[in-house]
Parts: sequence; C-alpha cells; structure tokens
Amino acid sequence: MDSPLDRLDAASFLQIWQHFDKDDKGFIEGRKLDEFFKHMLQKLGRKAEGITEEKIRKVKESLMSAHHTAAGGNLQIQELATLMLPEEENFLLLFRRETPLNNSVEFMRIWRNYDTDSSGYISDNELKGFLQDLFLQHRKSITPEKLEEYTDTMMKMFDKNKDGRLDLNDLARILALKENFLLKFKMDACSQEDRKRDFEKIFAHYDVSKTGELEGPEVDGFVKDMMELVKPSISGAELDKFRKALMGHCDINRDGKIQKNELALCLGLKLS
Repeated sequence: MDSPLDRLDAASFLQIWQHFDKDDKGFIEGRKLDEFFKHMLQKLGRKAEGITEEKIRKVKESLMSAHHTAAGGNLQIQELATLMLPEEENFLLLFRRETPLNNSVEFMRIWRNYDTDSSGYISDNELKGFLQDLFLQHRKSITPEKLEEYTDTMMKMFDKNKDGRLDLNDLARILALKENFLLKFKMDACSQEDRKRDFEKIFAHYDVSKTGELEGPEVDGFVKDMMELVKPSISGAELDKFRKALMGHCDINRDGKIQKNELALCLGLKLS
C-alpha cells in the first residue's frame, strides 16, 4: 500500500508546516508532533474518522525511527523536510522559505530573465538554466546528470496542464510569490483623498528603483497584479497583451516608461 507521503510535495508540506509554526520559529515542539501528523494526513485526503492514534503513531515511527531527536525535543523544518520529502522537493522547500518573494516586480524580473525567447512560457531548457542558477546562488554543486533529473522532476511536478512548459502561475508556485499587493486596497475608495493616498502607496511599491517612473519588470509587476484582481490565473501571453494596451494608453510621451503623473492621469487622479 502506498504511503500517504507519496502525495506530499513542497507546497503542501510548507502549508502544513506554517499552520503549526505561525511565529516562524523554524521548529515544532515535540509535544505537538502528533497533532502535526494528524493535520498532515487530513490534508493528504485521509478522512478524519479514519485517522486513529495507531495510524498517527505508525506514520510518526516510520519517519522518526532513524532520527536522533528525543521524543520530547523540538524538530527543525530542515530535519522534518529531509525525512518527509524527496531531495528535489526538499531543496525547493528550503529555497522558498529562505527567499520568499514579496513583490511581483522581482518575480517578473525572474520571469523575463528565464523566458529567454519571450514566448510567454518557460521551456525545459529555460527551466534548467533557472535551476542551475538557484544551485549557484545557494553555493551547491550539481552534476549535469542531476541537473537533467531535477529539471525533469520539476517540470512534472509544476507543469499542471502537462504541455511541457511552465506558465506564469507555475513559476509563481515554485517561487512562493506572496499575496497580490493590490488586494490591500479598495479600488473603489470613497474620497479623492483616500484614492490619492492609496495611489502613492501603490506607486511606491512598484517603483522599486525609486526613479518616479515604472519601467521593465516594474510595469510587468503592476500589470500582473492588476490583471489578477479580475482573473486569478493569467498566462504570459495575456500579460504581454494587457501590458501593450496599458503602455499605449498611459505612456503619453512614448519613452517606454510610465511616469507617476502619467499613471495618475490614466486612473483619473489629480496629484496636485
């Protein structure tokens, strides 16, 4: 009989972990491990009535038998990830936790960097370059054979529609992109003053370079978040189409950038 852990991936593991490690301490107390494994089995599709203390004990023992931590000790996320996840998933999990993206601008910078042919998708060769750079960033060595294996595994894991390429949403899952920044604001703010205040915060968030204008991935990040307010799942091609329309409407002086006053004008705001 297959183990329930066969269906566990990095995204699921991280979600389960964060349910217990709400303070981001990086460990779970030993006395909470039974509760952790119970929650994990429920998340993996086991019916609550079928999760007995005996089943929890067996799953716990199968994982902990070779582990040196005492029964009452704390368990680090790295330790538990190593016990529960395949090597490829474990590496991605730790990358996701150590390097969370909190801005769509940085996400789109990565997207543009690895979508080298501007196709709106990331192919297996482009994914290979992405993974190789991740290993270099974390000072980890990898053989060409392992890189091929990891690329194949990652493609199978995150290519949800099985077309042999990754879209924006697939890469967002890999990189654990944080919540859309624009969700913090009411787009129908009542007063002009409220709208101006929100606009200043929004523009500052996407103006990562602090130049008073949006360009390149800054425009991409803003477009991505705007689109996802009305359509949660967008493709690279859809983003490019909307970006072109936005630039055509807002880039009044045709310099390939969107100045602060240009965006305000597009949104019907007077800043002065």
